[in-house]
Amino acid sequence: MLEVRRLRLLRELRLRGTIAAVAAALAYAPSAVSQQLSALEREVGVPLTHKQGRRLALTPQGELLAQHAERVLDELETAERAVAASLGRPIGTVRIAVFQSAALSLVPGMLRILSESAPELRIEMVQREPETALYDTHVGDFDLVVAEQYPGHAAPQHLGLDREVLMTDALRLAVPPGSDIRTLVDAASRPWVMEPVGAASRHFGEQQCRVAGFEPDVRFATADLQAQMRLVETGHAVGIVNDLTWVGTQVRFEPLPLPGAPRREIFTAARAASSGSPAIAAVREALRGAVPTEVAAD
Repeated sequence: MLEVRRLRLLRELRLRGTIAAVAAALAYAPSAVSQQLSALEREVGVPLTHKQGRRLALTPQGELLAQHAERVLDELETAERAVAASLGRPIGTVRIAVFQSAALSLVPGMLRILSESAPELRIEMVQREPETALYDTHVGDFDLVVAEQYPGHAAPQHLGLDREVLMTDALRLAVPPGSDIRTLVDAASRPWVMEPVGAASRHFGEQQCRVAGFEPDVRFATADLQAQMRLVETGHAVGIVNDLTWVGTQVRFEPLPLPGAPRREIFTAARAASSGSPAIAAVREALRGAVPTEVAAD
């Protein structure tokens, strides 16, 4: 019978593309990964990989076995969750990936709720951009991801991940206090602060400005939303903010409506094989309970 650990390594090679990436993801030495894959080839009796330039690619037989390994690992995860569910209470560890505004505004409330509703549950959280976090959850690095989706900028879809909408929040133009800016067009000549190029919020912000008839003068690029708000509060920039980051806190900028009143969607995603887990369900319920009432009622 084939060894599950070796099948997982083959599946990881199919997903991640290189021995080095597999080793880094699973905390193995690259040489150990190579040795285990060689042992799997001997067990199967056919070549599973071949050199393709500097990379190690799967042979047709390796691809076939990796596809079966995916199903085997899904079944094992489902079995593990079924045993946990039979206990009737959420236990174990849930690894969560979140983006910054969720980490600031949702996670503390979620942890407070879970401390009462699921005290045996251990939460491990990492801040990660949604584009990479969704893939990382797909390949098993996380159990649950809290991700965002901007209007006109769909988040990546990965086979085998479910999605549940958690909330939506408004996106607004943020201007310094006492400013004479009242509309997006009024901000055309001002310095802007946005997230770095490639972020969904950056794409959304630039498109808003271009539809309004101008190219934003982005002088400040930072993924730190608190730094963005500080630049606006001190009069050095204008920007676009989401309600989740600032609602319920004391801020010194003025939030103004954007054309069309756009809203961002925030959702959770988990592998379908684990979505029925009591632990995952408890975390999702706690996240729903942590949504600020000011945003939920908007």
